[in-house]
Amino acid sequence: MSRFVQGEDRRQPALLPSCLDDYVGEDNPARVIDVFVDELDLGGLGFVVASAATGRPAYHPASLLKLYVYGYLNRVASSRRLEREALRNVELMWLTGKLAPDHKTIANFRKDNGLAIQAACTHFVVLCRQIGLFTQALAAVDGSKFKAVNTRDKNFTPVKLKKRLEQVAEHIAGYLQDLDTADRMEGDAAEARVVKLKDKIATLRAQMQALKAMEAQVAASPDGQVSLTDPDARSMATTGRGSGIVGYNVQSAVDAEHHLIVAHDVITTGSDRQQLAAMSEKAKAAMGVDALDILADRGYFSGEEILACEAIGVTPYVPKPLTSGAKAEGRFGKQDFAYVPEQDVYRCPAGQLLPRHMTTVEKGLTLHRYWDRASCQACALKPQCTPSVERRVTRWEHEAVIDTLQRRMDLTPGAMRARRRIVEHPFGTIKAWMGHTHFQMKRLKNVKTEISLHILAYNMKRVMQILGAGPMMAAIRT
Repeated sequence: MSRFVQGEDRRQPALLPSCLDDYVGEDNPARVIDVFVDELDLGGLGFVVASAATGRPAYHPASLLKLYVYGYLNRVASSRRLEREALRNVELMWLTGKLAPDHKTIANFRKDNGLAIQAACTHFVVLCRQIGLFTQALAAVDGSKFKAVNTRDKNFTPVKLKKRLEQVAEHIAGYLQDLDTADRMEGDAAEARVVKLKDKIATLRAQMQALKAMEAQVAASPDGQVSLTDPDARSMATTGRGSGIVGYNVQSAVDAEHHLIVAHDVITTGSDRQQLAAMSEKAKAAMGVDALDILADRGYFSGEEILACEAIGVTPYVPKPLTSGAKAEGRFGKQDFAYVPEQDVYRCPAGQLLPRHMTTVEKGLTLHRYWDRASCQACALKPQCTPSVERRVTRWEHEAVIDTLQRRMDLTPGAMRARRRIVEHPFGTIKAWMGHTHFQMKRLKNVKTEISLHILAYNMKRVMQILGAGPMMAAIRT
């Protein structure tokens, strides 16, 4: 007798075929996807739900949206793989009613319904708010670089072009020397080598002409970059990746309680410095709160952005970067000078008062300058303070906001540890689902659609873990 469990004979005919519904459990994620999509107002979100009067019947957007949400939830984002899965995956057969659209139809749906898919992702966050998942008015924001469908060799900047032109010139010079040597030799082998070297030199000279033509395109580009495969992708510096990647900067705001991504955006600049207020406002609106505490790393620090956050009811927690050259050289930094608001003066480390002498406007910012030459000349600490005649301190007209932020950070020493715990793992999870590769779609508008599908799948999986499939479906229906 066999000690192993035996399966059914695949050639045994069945009198009554099994119902397809029996293969999908009551707590299967496919059922959650089915309920979520069926409850959506697809027309209101922007999907085209009207069928053409003539021609072959089209697939309903609900079926294709279910297909995509299921695919991204199960790390299948390729339209060709989804086409195969629709033919062999029992859960997808149940979800779509055994429909099997071809890969071109699947891909076109994602490309043609980008804004509607993004609206569906936003609607899921609204649903989470209605369920009552956002009880803490605390969120964290962060940005992460994602690769685009564009290699570094197909991205050009002035620095890259200069380096590449120098390399081509060196190669041409080397081949010309080899050609001179080959000309002095005799025989069939020498003649063949001469022909080969001339071909290489001609190819390199053609590359040189192409690179010089690219210089004009780069000079005409607003940001001094040209990407050939994906025109919207940009070269961005990243930590630990050498010269960086060519891709997009994905911004996200994550709630502190359940780590759901409540707001996101995709930008083509590598810096996060101008994103704090915009992302905070999106997060505040998505969570439906009157006031919001927002955590961010020092890459988001900007006086104008912090002031804008205060104006919209957002309290930021952002560490100030240490950019003082004096501090780096071992001298007193600005933080060693205390501002006395009652007298509008600064108190230096030696206890002397520095009054305001002038006001200037630089890059749209009103700046006040404080110094006292007489005190500096007689100060014993001057070598530790400045090599100039006197030490000047600059103060922004709204720097009281920065001072308040610094006091807030001093009173909340664990804020940055909480930020890392809240906002960094969603990016890691999504990149793991993507296989740590690149976006599949080109152009910014399509990349926004793709990341929205990833975020919708991430949020849906999180809510299923928090509530369970059954309660989640009941909540969606109500």
